[in-house]
Amino acid sequence: MPGLKPGIHGDLPEIDPPGGDPAFDALLTDVRACAICAQALPLGPRPVVRMAKGARVMIIGQAPGTRVHETGLPWNDASGDRLRDWLGVSVDDFYDPAKFAIMPMGFCYPGRMERGGDLPPRPECAPTWHDALLRHVPDIGLTLLIGQYAQSYYLGKRRARTMTETVAGFADHLPDDIIPMPHPSWRNTAWIKKNPWFETDLLPVLRAKLQALLG
Repeated sequence: MPGLKPGIHGDLPEIDPPGGDPAFDALLTDVRACAICAQALPLGPRPVVRMAKGARVMIIGQAPGTRVHETGLPWNDASGDRLRDWLGVSVDDFYDPAKFAIMPMGFCYPGRMERGGDLPPRPECAPTWHDALLRHVPDIGLTLLIGQYAQSYYLGKRRARTMTETVAGFADHLPDDIIPMPHPSWRNTAWIKKNPWFETDLLPVLRAKLQALLG
């Protein structure tokens, strides 16, 4: 449809699904009300987190863009369209919080850099909330670390010198049920063309693991 933005249209999935028990629901309520870095956010706080008990796959990306900030639905943009294509999953499965938990490094839109592109995720989110959230999703069988910020935080010294080398070495992290991935932004289209092994080697492994976990 001409002029239609990429992402999900029509009836949106539930924006803020419950976690699955009172303690988890209370924690998610606190996360979604977080305003610890409100003064630094150009559009104000709108934390975007989506998960529920029993989730099998954890997606840790960067931070919401403006479209996600507008709708409150994670990956509701062109990057999300590409990510779902990489995963080989439907919109309904992707937004089923009992299947996919979505917890970015920064929960709110961080703003734009002067030279273009979004600012890095705010540094307060992960150390403040991630560990508490992860304790409520003990059944995660695969974690996708999307982009350099998630890889740096969660791989630490195990991360390679560059993002390309880290993703190329994805097999090294499979025993830990982790797959590092590039960000599915249009800005990485040239990277994907330059590194065809990503689609021929990594994606089949990723899809097979998802099939085994989700059926």
